[in-house]
Amino acid sequence: MWNRRKNLLLSSLSLLRHISSSPHLPRLHPLKPSHLLCPSNSFLPPIDSQLRNNLLDLPRCGFPRNLSSSNSCSSCWNCGAVGPTSGAFLACGSCGAVQPVDASVDYFQIFGMKKMYEIEEGDLEGIYKDWQKKLHPDLVHSKSEKEKGFAAEQSARVIDAYRTLKNPLSRALYLLKLEQIHVDEEKTVSDPDLLMEMLEMREAVEEAKDTQSLKEIQSKVKKKLDSWSNSFKEAFNKQDFDSAVNCTQRMKYYERALEEITKKL
Repeated sequence: MWNRRKNLLLSSLSLLRHISSSPHLPRLHPLKPSHLLCPSNSFLPPIDSQLRNNLLDLPRCGFPRNLSSSNSCSSCWNCGAVGPTSGAFLACGSCGAVQPVDASVDYFQIFGMKKMYEIEEGDLEGIYKDWQKKLHPDLVHSKSEKEKGFAAEQSARVIDAYRTLKNPLSRALYLLKLEQIHVDEEKTVSDPDLLMEMLEMREAVEEAKDTQSLKEIQSKVKKKLDSWSNSFKEAFNKQDFDSAVNCTQRMKYYERALEEITKKL
């Protein structure tokens, strides 16, 4: 009689595991031993330890640990704590262990930002410093070689993400990349007006006799760059990717012009 009931419980457990893998159901919580499983006045014998462990082997994220899913929660390799359900899981909030790089996490997720062109640079700076405090290789010198390797990879990726998102042009190109839009960064613009403007600007920089003259040219070029930056934002928000690509090509020219002016200052 008990064997039949035990088999019934195991069958129910198998069904529960199958149901819990459905993304359309609310989160399930681990089952805990209670009087419902083994009431004191029940005629059933106590549930053995193996069956109890199987029943309790439902993780907090609602997916069985032995099943893989694109929506499953990440867990810390060191302590097993479940990571955040969204955003980047770079370091464990429970034990502080640095986690391996997850290439599926984009740069915006690393900084907890929406995937959009307009960002708050102050927020970017603050989050970057927080990550560096947790991931910098010098801060994990006493850790295992495994964790040191994770820290070096994560730190390098956070630095690259920070530099990419901080710069308007690289941020624009990265957004297009996430949309599977290829941009040939070596392609030259055939607009004669732009090319003439660049030639005149270069001559003005070469002929500038003092810092004040250079700063005046720099201010004009920055305004041009900001104008095309705003044009990119509008085009990208409208999903007008052809216009967005055109904006990045012009932004590239003005950014290079600013670099030349900075060298002379």
